[in-house]
Amino acid sequence: MNKIFRLVFLALLVGCGSSQNMDTQTGVVGGPEGVQGKIVQPADSYGSSDNGAMATNFTDKDRIKDIMDYLASDELQGRETGSEGIDKAANFIEGIFAKNNIEPYFVGYKDTLTNIDSKAYNIVGVLEGTDDSLKNEFVVIGAHYDHIGLIAPVNGDAIANGANDNASGTTTVLELARYFGNKKSNKRSIIFALFSAEEKGLLGSVHLAKRLKSQNLDLYTMLNFEMVGVPLVEKDYFVYVTGYEKSNLAAISNGYANENLVGFLPTAKEYNLFQRSDNYPFDMEFGVPSQTYCTFDFTNFDFYHKVGDEPELMDYEHMATFVNKMYPVLERIINAPVKEIKYN
Repeated sequence: MNKIFRLVFLALLVGCGSSQNMDTQTGVVGGPEGVQGKIVQPADSYGSSDNGAMATNFTDKDRIKDIMDYLASDELQGRETGSEGIDKAANFIEGIFAKNNIEPYFVGYKDTLTNIDSKAYNIVGVLEGTDDSLKNEFVVIGAHYDHIGLIAPVNGDAIANGANDNASGTTTVLELARYFGNKKSNKRSIIFALFSAEEKGLLGSVHLAKRLKSQNLDLYTMLNFEMVGVPLVEKDYFVYVTGYEKSNLAAISNGYANENLVGFLPTAKEYNLFQRSDNYPFDMEFGVPSQTYCTFDFTNFDFYHKVGDEPELMDYEHMATFVNKMYPVLERIINAPVKEIKYN
């Protein structure tokens, strides 16, 4: 995430725990400051997998590991914006898009940033929706693929590999693109966006949000993925969303998952993470629900912006489980007959 975590936080936040609980009999989820939301049940005609059954095991830890091991490898030198390493990452992402039927949204996959002096580009693909009416509405699924490159060495290692931040989110988006690109079950159109220059101040997502807004894009929601490489600690939910209390996204997600999948992390609100990842420019430009899914809870990973953010520290079983839980939820969101996710 963009310059938001400091070492002092780790000492302050250990054991913060969760303030969210679910009453399994009433289906009520408790949220911040007394906010409560009923777990929303799936809409009719959402076009889900396998005749409505929650699909599982689309991906596995070995496939996740293959992607992560490349994106967070020493060869890519920490994927700093404008570097040779991030160029290699961009080409890798383009190849996955092309192989899985994701078309370029613009003339090519690379969308050159206009708000930074160095050479930088987002990678933007699109999968047209299958419904004649709903395909004119869009869902953006995104993550940043840049990191901070080479930093002060520790024990001779100067490469900030950025496995958790944010090869993990990038890998999640790539696996979601593989799922939808091959199944083609999406009634709405999906934009898959991998952002550069997040570490420079959200510049990639700022650029794309403004460009899409200038096209009068009918954006339903922007769903972002950030630091999902390790599981939450002692929580009764699997993932949290930034800006939890701002919308009913958590309740919608939990209803489609039929479990307490998405929760409220108090420290995410305390440190205003909603404004510190690539969801925020879409919130600013479009005013539609734009939020980030994350499993970094300030206690479960000690190597933010350090050379120790290495792929071998990632929990690939957790990541595979996360993707397998999320893609049917996103499929139902994308295929719901009406725009169910709304800001409060």
